[in-house]
Amino acid sequence: MTDRANRDSNYTQNQVPNQVPDRATRNGFGEALLQLGRTNPRVVALTADLTGSVRMHAFSQKYPDRFWNVGIAEQNMAGLSAGLSFGGLIPFAATYGVFWGRAWDQVRVSICISNANVKMISTHCGVTVGEDGATAQALEDVGMFASLPNLTILSPCDDLEAYKATLALAEFKGPVYMRLSRSPSPRLTKKETPFVIGRAEIMRKGKDVTLIGYGPILARVLRAAEELRAQNIDAEVINCHTIKPLDTHTILQSAKKTGAVVVVEDHQKIGGLGSMIAAVLAEHHPTPMKIVAVNDRFGESGKPEELLDLVGLTVKKIVEKVDKNRFV
Repeated sequence: MTDRANRDSNYTQNQVPNQVPDRATRNGFGEALLQLGRTNPRVVALTADLTGSVRMHAFSQKYPDRFWNVGIAEQNMAGLSAGLSFGGLIPFAATYGVFWGRAWDQVRVSICISNANVKMISTHCGVTVGEDGATAQALEDVGMFASLPNLTILSPCDDLEAYKATLALAEFKGPVYMRLSRSPSPRLTKKETPFVIGRAEIMRKGKDVTLIGYGPILARVLRAAEELRAQNIDAEVINCHTIKPLDTHTILQSAKKTGAVVVVEDHQKIGGLGSMIAAVLAEHHPTPMKIVAVNDRFGESGKPEELLDLVGLTVKKIVEKVDKNRFV
């Protein structure tokens, strides 16, 4: 079968996580999947005609009897993955974030209601997909899946964290949706940086405002924190790599300390992490907050950096949101 994403030419089969600064989170996933193939015979992989693009090429070549390309049939992939999990296997099923939307009913019924041990890998999320344009840029996927019971949602901030998250998923019981990027992004974590599903990590301690994000956009959040420091504003930065379930303890403790929260995400403002955190704060500790996200619009075709600027996901916008007068 011809793979519909062979045009993704920046794939390398056997890269090992290292200190190369800019790499896509999907690369970390592919490398960890290959490692799991060596160490865990229960791990299998499926994709919907996107083998190279979702970084399953090396696994498919090394373990062809544990790999299925189901073709352009995402609904079938969801049901097949559930069935494989009921047989004791650990399926990693991967496609673009926008294409998982085609299988929402099967994800709900076959995977989530059944609490199937399926790992849904979602690449090409956010406007950083770039030139492929609005139809390929998943900006609604967190909102679409967060309401489903039993489903855990992850979004690692760099390739190394994606590598750690993938290994953790093989040990984690239950359905998971993991959000990954296409475009290279800076390495923000280290080998010794902890990764625990369900626990947010404080990347930078501060006392004046809490900045919360997930995925590669955290690079801009950290840059904003540096600019704020030059203005004598001490920002705390939280990597909320587990979007669901939320680490409410860490978030609430930080909000109580700083008294102001700004959430940044490469996703629609409606239904994203910001909405979820707003609900938690409203119920447990009402706190002035702002959300920097895609504001009820679709993306366009362009370079990733240009598109982030176009939709307002800029360091400048983050800094502006922290202006104390804006919280009145």
